[in-house]
Amino acid sequence: MNYRQYLIAALILSCLIFIVGCKSTDKTKSKSEQIIDNAFKASGSALIENSTIEFNFRDRLYRAKRNNGRFKFEREFQDSTGTVLDVLTNERFHRFINDSIVNVPDSMAVKYQNSVNAVHYFLVLPLSLKDKAVNSDYLGSTTIKGHCYDLVKVTFDEVGGGEDHNDEFLYWFNCETHLIDYMAYLYYTDGGGIRFREAINQRNISGVIFNDYNNYKPKKEIALTELDSLFEAGQLDLLSKIENQNISVELIDRQ
Repeated sequence: MNYRQYLIAALILSCLIFIVGCKSTDKTKSKSEQIIDNAFKASGSALIENSTIEFNFRDRLYRAKRNNGRFKFEREFQDSTGTVLDVLTNERFHRFINDSIVNVPDSMAVKYQNSVNAVHYFLVLPLSLKDKAVNSDYLGSTTIKGHCYDLVKVTFDEVGGGEDHNDEFLYWFNCETHLIDYMAYLYYTDGGGIRFREAINQRNISGVIFNDYNNYKPKKEIALTELDSLFEAGQLDLLSKIENQNISVELIDRQ
C-alpha cells in the first residue's frame, strides 16, 4: 500500500469511527430526549418560540414575548400601591409601579423573578424542557388509569439552571399522544415540598396545546416515583387548581 492509499484508507476508517461513535452516543443519551422531542412536536411548542402569549392566572395578567431566543415575561396586577408591572428578560428583572421603575432589594427581586418565571414555565411545557441547562433521564414505562406512559426525570445544570436548579421533576408522557398528562416535582424554595399535577382541560389554541392542572400534595414525604401509585389509590390531597384563562397566541415571523 502506497502513501496515498494509506491516507485514503485512514480517512475512511476515521469517518466510520465517527459515524459509529455518533450512533452509539445517540442510543445511550437520547431516549429521554426523543420522548421530549415527540412531545415538543405533538404540542405545537415550536410555534411558541416566536410568539406573543397573553393569559390570566389568579387575577393577574401575564404576557410572554419570545423571538429567536430572546424573551420578555411580564406580570401585571393591582395592589394598594397602584398598577404593578414585573418584567423579566434575558438580562434582568425590573418592577414598575404606575409606570415608574422602583428599586427592589435583591432578595425580593429573586423571589419576584422566580414567581414570574414559574408561571410562564409551566404554561408552555414541554417547550421549557428544551433549554440547554436541562438534563433528562428515561426511567422506563408505566401505566396510570390503564394508559401507557414514558417516565422521564429532569434536573438542571447550576449554570443556566436558575435559582431553582436543585429542583427535580418527573414527567409522564402519554405513549400514544406524546403529551404530558402528569408531572411531579421536588422543590426547595419557601420551605420546600413535593407536588403532583394532573393535566386537565387540555385544549388547542392557535395550534398549541395548553393544560390546566389539579395540584396535589402527598400526606407525607415520599419518593417522586411513588406519587403515581398514590394518585391512583386516591391518597393525595388536592391543594388547588392551576387554571390559565383567556389564553391568546399571536404568532410572529422569524426576524
